[in-house]
Amino acid sequence: MARLNSNHAQQLLIRDMQSPKEAFRSIRNYLAGQFVGATRDETLLDELLKILFCKLYVERGLSSTYIADADAVERAKHVRHVFAQVRSDFPDIYPEGTEILLDPEAITFVLDDCNFQLLSATSDPIGDAFEVFVGSESRSRSGQFFTPRSVTDLLVEVIDPQPEETVVDPACGAGGFLTSVARHYIANGVEPDHVAELVSQNLYGIDKDAYLSKLALMHTAVLTGGHPHILCADSIALHDGEKSITDQLPKDGFDVLLTNPPFGTKIVAANPNTLRTFDLARRWRINEETQRLEPTSEFRSSVPPQVLFVERCLNLLREGGRMGIVVPESILSNKSYRYVVEYLLAHADISAVIGMPEALFKTSGKGGTHTKTCLLVATKGKSRGKTIFMAEAKWCGHDSRARTIPNNDLPKIAENLALFRRGKPLNPTPLGFLTECSDVVSNVLCPRYYDPQISVERTALSETHDLPTFSELVSEGVLSVQTGDELGKLAYGTGDIPFIRTSDISNWEIKADPKHEVNRQFYEALQKKQDVQVRDIFMVKDGTYLVGTCAMVSYLDTQIVYQSHLYKIRVHENNRGLDSYLLLAILSSPFVLRQVKSKQFSQDIIDSLGDRIHELVLPIPKVAQTRKRISEMVSSSVCKRIEARELSHAARAEVAGIGR
Repeated sequence: MARLNSNHAQQLLIRDMQSPKEAFRSIRNYLAGQFVGATRDETLLDELLKILFCKLYVERGLSSTYIADADAVERAKHVRHVFAQVRSDFPDIYPEGTEILLDPEAITFVLDDCNFQLLSATSDPIGDAFEVFVGSESRSRSGQFFTPRSVTDLLVEVIDPQPEETVVDPACGAGGFLTSVARHYIANGVEPDHVAELVSQNLYGIDKDAYLSKLALMHTAVLTGGHPHILCADSIALHDGEKSITDQLPKDGFDVLLTNPPFGTKIVAANPNTLRTFDLARRWRINEETQRLEPTSEFRSSVPPQVLFVERCLNLLREGGRMGIVVPESILSNKSYRYVVEYLLAHADISAVIGMPEALFKTSGKGGTHTKTCLLVATKGKSRGKTIFMAEAKWCGHDSRARTIPNNDLPKIAENLALFRRGKPLNPTPLGFLTECSDVVSNVLCPRYYDPQISVERTALSETHDLPTFSELVSEGVLSVQTGDELGKLAYGTGDIPFIRTSDISNWEIKADPKHEVNRQFYEALQKKQDVQVRDIFMVKDGTYLVGTCAMVSYLDTQIVYQSHLYKIRVHENNRGLDSYLLLAILSSPFVLRQVKSKQFSQDIIDSLGDRIHELVLPIPKVAQTRKRISEMVSSSVCKRIEARELSHAARAEVAGIGR
């Protein structure tokens, strides 16, 4: 018996060391195996939330605590008694007759694992429970991804909603932003009872998913004891079925809006009648006189939800209302969305744009999305041409497998933004720098495009290097550039002509054994157009981590076909002192690669450098001797690689010969 007690104590000690998310994983696995009558994760989550409601009542002193060493039956009786109080106070969540369905052993297991304080937890326990039980992966088809608390807290801190202000999240999901607002009140000295009152008066959430809207209500209620206004409705159409919801919202608009709207080009966001109510559903054209984008009378047949939400969010705010919104980086960078930025600049005063890491919305190795996002902070009203605070976070506190890591740039960014708002001087770094509205290029608002380190490095290089742009060298006839062709998967494996793709470019050379080969007919049909010659340079145009990677064509590589995701760059005779070997070194230099990183924009799944290759500044050493030395070094390296490649071919042939 002593050994059993010791083992039990050891198990409880291990539980004491668990984070809420780890505890919920343990509970989920237990309930899935032990709870008779239900195996669906949403049902299991409902039962867990009932226990967490009771736990909140005990923490807030609204109910007496249970005796820790009581047996399972006694503890279950106490929990059911507390739940009766919860049911009485929240009939909108738990109608009369609702009971906890777990047996005493299951209730005890949940209580023992939930040994953390809800009110003082450093994470968002209810959000963690939602993520573990329901998961972002199951919501991804609708473009819904759980917003990490680090982001909701950062945007709430930046927007700084005041107790008397009305706050809305028009895509509230499980209520992450709403609970961050409540915690913000508490952190700023508002008493818990008053927080419940404020939540009931001023906090609004809208979501068209009935389960999520109920969960948002429960989430906020569990953490605050308040009754927020949560509507199950379509924020784009502003209706619940056929009924308008505008009469349930503040007549003059909201003071604060915080949201992470759904995003995805394949999501049908609105029907044609609803689309016709949005300026951002129109086709936009450049006005030849003003050279500005303007809406036409022609409407698009479909528009991604992230675009419509930009306009809807501004419409929901009163004049002077403040907005913090998560948007895909493509909205702020891609040419096809420049009209959205035009709309933002015309209707809002943008004060901050913060780039997020690609790992932000990864919830596991397979779950979530790599879509790169930005946080946009703005005030409704015409832009006054002020300075925009920008930052680019490399780390967000977790990696691409959702594992917690110590690296987190968000606190430093928040600190720099606070300095900027107080009028304090800011040392420009990627974690905080200023961009004038007048310096915004082609409606590009993603922060990495304006990386301040590039200007510092360019100034340092100006004394020892000529600094022409790629475009200038093309105009002078020094360089020419073109892209390849796509053949389709059916062409793969049909012959012995290498089809060179981005994955075949590595360490300045084309891989000796490319992944795919095609038949000679494709090669002969494209040979003249592609015109591959020795010492041409391939540079990766589209991808993620490989963009900017270069290789030189050797005499072994001339009979190939190359894909459209590659640039083929050729150096012509010139008086710049530039040859192919020197250019290969220049394109691979830290200064150019930093520019490539800043100019490769997200296209939802992959990044692309696109025609922004022409913006690259190429540092050509002014001293002829230096240029010659670098060229000879690269030439030697390339020749040795070719020699090694020939030796490997010879070795394999020798092995084949031995077998004859």
